[in-house]
Amino acid sequence: MQPIQLFDLASRQAEWLTIRQEVVAGNIANANTPKFRAKDVTPFEAVLDKADITMARTNPAHLSGNDFSTSGGIDVKEAALDQEIGVQESGNTVGLAEELSKSGEIKRQYELNTSLMGSFHRMMLMTVRK
Repeated sequence: MQPIQLFDLASRQAEWLTIRQEVVAGNIANANTPKFRAKDVTPFEAVLDKADITMARTNPAHLSGNDFSTSGGIDVKEAALDQEIGVQESGNTVGLAEELSKSGEIKRQYELNTSLMGSFHRMMLMTVRK
């Protein structure tokens, strides 16, 4: 029996979401700090590219997946400039509306992650009981 990689994948995404929420919160906290540059983390897909998780396509009708190899970390980098806000007079690049939108997106992704893991866990418990 092959190991279940879903828990590892969910754990990596939860770690990525935690770091991204910390970065977004830091951006919001420094929204009025002169010359502060907004930051963001690398997309989760880039984290998966560095992970040792292999996604397999078991049916030709399924979407093709990438082979993920070698483990890697989550990088925090300067965020791309928001076209609406650009660089403010103070030199700050934080757009509150964009950061709050990111925060809501993070919350939705975390809720989906935990919901899927809860469902999968219940399914596994049902198979063990019988």
